[in-house]
Amino acid sequence: MSAQERGKQMKAVIQSGGKGTRLRPYTMILPKPLMPVGSKPVLELLLKWLRRSGVVDVYVTTGYLGHLIRNFCGDGRQWGLRISYTEETEPLGTIGALSLLRNELDSTFFVINGDVLTDLNLNAFAEAHRRHQGTLTIATIERTVRIDFGIIEQDLGRVVRFREKPNLTQLVSTGIYCMEPEVLDHIPDGVPFGFDDLILYMLGRNFPVRTFLHKGVWLDIGRVEDFQKAQDLGWDDVVPAFETYALEAETAF
Repeated sequence: MSAQERGKQMKAVIQSGGKGTRLRPYTMILPKPLMPVGSKPVLELLLKWLRRSGVVDVYVTTGYLGHLIRNFCGDGRQWGLRISYTEETEPLGTIGALSLLRNELDSTFFVINGDVLTDLNLNAFAEAHRRHQGTLTIATIERTVRIDFGIIEQDLGRVVRFREKPNLTQLVSTGIYCMEPEVLDHIPDGVPFGFDDLILYMLGRNFPVRTFLHKGVWLDIGRVEDFQKAQDLGWDDVVPAFETYALEAETAF
């Protein structure tokens, strides 16, 4: 079975219930996934990326201004997709909305934040996840962040090192995950539950969590800087998923 055929068997959840406070005032009238990048909304670009990767069944979790998302996407047939929706009457956090899909998510599935743009190879990501035989794999990327303060390291009150406004490189989550249905057992019903809650719960009980390093493009559209950068990258064209970074640098927490 080819990677493309395996992708067709997988489902994806796009999380679109947030209020997009970092992009106000624009998100007071548009939900963040409908913010335009070039001539198309972020959500449309995400859906086309999933379809190119062989995914057909997509669940979109909605809350804030969710009716606009449903009106725009419909049932997904214009992209060759089958789209269904959940509606949060109260915010359930970044992972809590998965509790509304317990019956539907019955095999390996992707979870994707509705405000990211990337050329991550989803099929390579899924292959790495399956090879480790775990229940949760996080797609990661290295990001360098400038700290706006002088950093002091000390030992018993004595300064041993000082760095003025250093650039620190860290491995960060892309907001893209590959999961098994067993993960749903850790998510409570009807209460806010974030991805941080899930990770802390799993690590506290020694459940293995894996990472997959992506070396291509990744933008968090909820950040003003990334939103502006996305406008210059030609996302209206088909962005090829990277094939060569397939199975590099997966590690375990």
